Amino acid sequence: MFELLTEKLAGIFKELRSRGRLGEKDIQEALRQIRIALLEADVNYRVVKNLLEQIRQRALGQEVMESLTPGQQVIKVVHEELTKLMGEGGRDLNLNGEKPTILMLVGLQGSGKTTTAGKLAIFLRKKGYRPYLVPVDVRRPAAIEQLIKLGEEIDIPVHHTDKHDRAEDICVKARSSAFEIGSDMVIIDTAGRLHIDEGLMDELVRIKNTLHPAEILLVADSMTGQDAVNLAVTFNQYIDLTGIILTKMEGDARGGAALSIMGVTGKPIKFVGIGEKLDALEPFYPERMSSRILGMGDILTLIEKAQAEIDQREAFRLASKIKKAEFDLEDFKTQLLYIRKMGSFEEILGMIPGLGRLMKRGKVQADEGELVKVEAIINSMTPEERRNHKIINGSRRRRIAKGSGTRVEDINRLLKNFVQTRTMLKKFGRGSAKDLSSLAGFG
Repeated sequence: MFELLTEKLAGIFKELRSRGRLGEKDIQEALRQIRIALLEADVNYRVVKNLLEQIRQRALGQEVMESLTPGQQVIKVVHEELTKLMGEGGRDLNLNGEKPTILMLVGLQGSGKTTTAGKLAIFLRKKGYRPYLVPVDVRRPAAIEQLIKLGEEIDIPVHHTDKHDRAEDICVKARSSAFEIGSDMVIIDTAGRLHIDEGLMDELVRIKNTLHPAEILLVADSMTGQDAVNLAVTFNQYIDLTGIILTKMEGDARGGAALSIMGVTGKPIKFVGIGEKLDALEPFYPERMSSRILGMGDILTLIEKAQAEIDQREAFRLASKIKKAEFDLEDFKTQLLYIRKMGSFEEILGMIPGLGRLMKRGKVQADEGELVKVEAIINSMTPEERRNHKIINGSRRRRIAKGSGTRVEDINRLLKNFVQTRTMLKKFGRGSAKDLSSLAGFG
């Protein structure tokens, strides 16, 4: 996400950092280039104007002009103002204490609303809630069946909607059913249209007035840029949104919707969809998104992904083996499997400061196939070879290469990388198990 904008801002900031001192002319030129980059990223022009004025006032002030590192200070100012633009403060769902809590998803057809309902249900289940999905679109063919099939796939109950009922009556019955089966979170997948019309809005208003939902979340396609912002404005005028969920962020190379929508509507982005998988929904953190846009990575999100996928007991077990210098190839494979579960290799590397930019320049390759190859090689080894890599001589390497469909050179490279990794991990051997487990995001 934001590839083009990140690349252009990186060039601007590189020029700023190369100058020992900055004059007003230097800053004005940098602001002009930032303005062009933001407009090309499809950011709302009023938002750009207000943002640059805030940056200009601070950049020409004492905190930058009298700094020993003025270029870095300008970057700091841009980071802070981008964060303000996307909305500071918490993004937690408003769980108002009512049981069950009602979450109402609205949006047009094609925005990913039904899939997002499933993703949100999975997210809430991981938080300890018991979600209940409710299909309300009785007009679109197979809309109800789509959500039923999705619910079966993720093992979350779906309301049996009567196609002859009015939308608000469906929701009232669903709330009662959720209460009866012990669900504490009701996700309403409302009807969509190809475009906004009075019939759709009247229906949404009736649902809102009947249920008084804790959250009314617009699901909008980030790939549509300013159209997503205009959509949010219109929906907000009718039903007073509480937040936004932007889908398809993994493919949004420009980022105009994410950077504009809070400034135009005053409504926060609460979640972003970052892939087709049903667990590819992330809470939106403005500060972290600013860091990604400026090429600073996103270590906090990377740590959270690790915590979600790596069992804490496994982390302590691994830490103990590292401390005793017993880390073997089986452990090596286990860690690679955890990495694959955390998401695409490119996405993970992009969260590490500096690596995202190097990938764009072709200096770092995010080859998912290499992980698959390593797993195949280790799977072709005997248990004894995995425990003691030193016994893998020439004939064993040829056998492993043949069994995994690779070359002896691949086996040599894997063993070399493993030895280097093991040597590095031994350096942490003096720490406690708790300290070592923090390598995996725990402690």
